[in-house]
Amino acid sequence: MIKELAQNLVDLIFDWGYLGIFIMMTIESSFIPFPSEIVLVPAGYLASQGQMSVGLIMASGLGGSLLGAFINYYLALTLGRKILQRYGKYFFIKESALLKMDEYFAKHGHISTFTGRLIPGIRQLISIPAGLAKMNLITFSIFTGLGAGIWAFILVMLGYFIGNNQELLSEYLHQILIVVLISLAFLALIYTYFHKKKNKLKGNK
Repeated sequence: MIKELAQNLVDLIFDWGYLGIFIMMTIESSFIPFPSEIVLVPAGYLASQGQMSVGLIMASGLGGSLLGAFINYYLALTLGRKILQRYGKYFFIKESALLKMDEYFAKHGHISTFTGRLIPGIRQLISIPAGLAKMNLITFSIFTGLGAGIWAFILVMLGYFIGNNQELLSEYLHQILIVVLISLAFLALIYTYFHKKKNKLKGNK
């Protein structure tokens, strides 16, 4: 079934071209979360066959990812916060919790958004707390684009070089995911260290 779905996506991408990639990545990043590799890996493979352009695949994929992220961001900003303010108490979500979230994203929204876009299962959801916290839109856009762009490039390159070998592809994807998670943990440690050091210097002034 998975093999058939992948083949159908390859056919759909080939038929719709870059518009198909844009639409599916918009959906993947907003309404219906699904593994982005089933879109970008086949597209990378088509690029290796000379049927698509890597640059245009990246532009379409990144554009779709950003649009999907903006949809979640604005839904959370315009509707989500009002709903939580009115009904949050029934789910033990107090106004003070929202204020703490605002404060957190004001200080750490950039690193949270960037790392979140590289973690499966969180990638699509990170836009929601960013919207709820009214995170600066420019900052949100930059770090969403960076995270989404890195992940998209990894998947397109996997498809480009080994897209026709499903077993090797699964193995490499698993290994890359482990490396990404370890790298993000290391980045978080570095960020925490320098942030604490910065606060300490401020406190000594």
